[in-house]
Amino acid sequence: MIGGKTQVLGVIGHPVGHTSSPAMQNAAIAALGLDYVYAAFPVRPEDLSQAIAGIRALNFRGLNVTVPHKVGVMPLLDEISPEARAIGAVNTIDHREGRLIGHNTDAFGVMQSLRLDGGLETLPARVALLGAGGAARAILYGLLQRPEVEHLALLNRTPEKAAALAADLDPDGRRVFPGALDEKAGELLHQAGLLINATAIGMSPHPDASPLPDPSCLHAGMVVLDIVYNPLETLLLRQARQAGARPVDGLGMLARQGARAFALWTGVEPPVEVMRAAALERLGKSSP
Repeated sequence: MIGGKTQVLGVIGHPVGHTSSPAMQNAAIAALGLDYVYAAFPVRPEDLSQAIAGIRALNFRGLNVTVPHKVGVMPLLDEISPEARAIGAVNTIDHREGRLIGHNTDAFGVMQSLRLDGGLETLPARVALLGAGGAARAILYGLLQRPEVEHLALLNRTPEKAAALAADLDPDGRRVFPGALDEKAGELLHQAGLLINATAIGMSPHPDASPLPDPSCLHAGMVVLDIVYNPLETLLLRQARQAGARPVDGLGMLARQGARAFALWTGVEPPVEVMRAAALERLGKSSP
């Protein structure tokens, strides 16, 4: 029951009607019996500064931040975590003792998903990452924290964007090797023990698209993570399964980045499987 001591959490974005975060976070709150509530708040870009001032005035405990505010919110906060500053985006705000602290939990979410959903306690020496947008940037940051990753192929349909991202996060060019995501990338992809799709290719309403020009680069022993979670099994993951690779869907990353935010706000580790099940129900699917 919501009362006078209930602490308020939420997500801001524009639009936010599609988000699974309220379903996930409220399921975790209910499972743990905590006196919190989580809601979605549509905030237009021109209203962002007023919304952040409202967090302070209304004493919200914290917020998630989604498109298009992940970068624009940064100068409005009191402190930015090292991870969020390196990634260049904030997806979580922790309101602590009057100060708004910006975090990014995406890198944590993907690393946890690779370990717990993909079975990778240690990452392969050679990794291929597809995409050069905001999600790819967070994932690239997380991968670069792992010293066992020696060669990281960063491939994008616009190779100039991949080159710019590589130069930003790996200025010495020792570990990240940017290139074009085209038919010539097959051998480079085949050499990878881990392939991560950080593009939106294959997302509903275009579920029959794959980011791979030629799926023959997939092989047994490879782990393939697709951050797309709607549909849950993308064409890329079906291609991976057919090749004998281990497919990992994007719902694990979604739930685990949300769980990290939950722990920052409440100091309690939430039940990730409860959060995943709530997101699955929100997507209109049953838990496997």
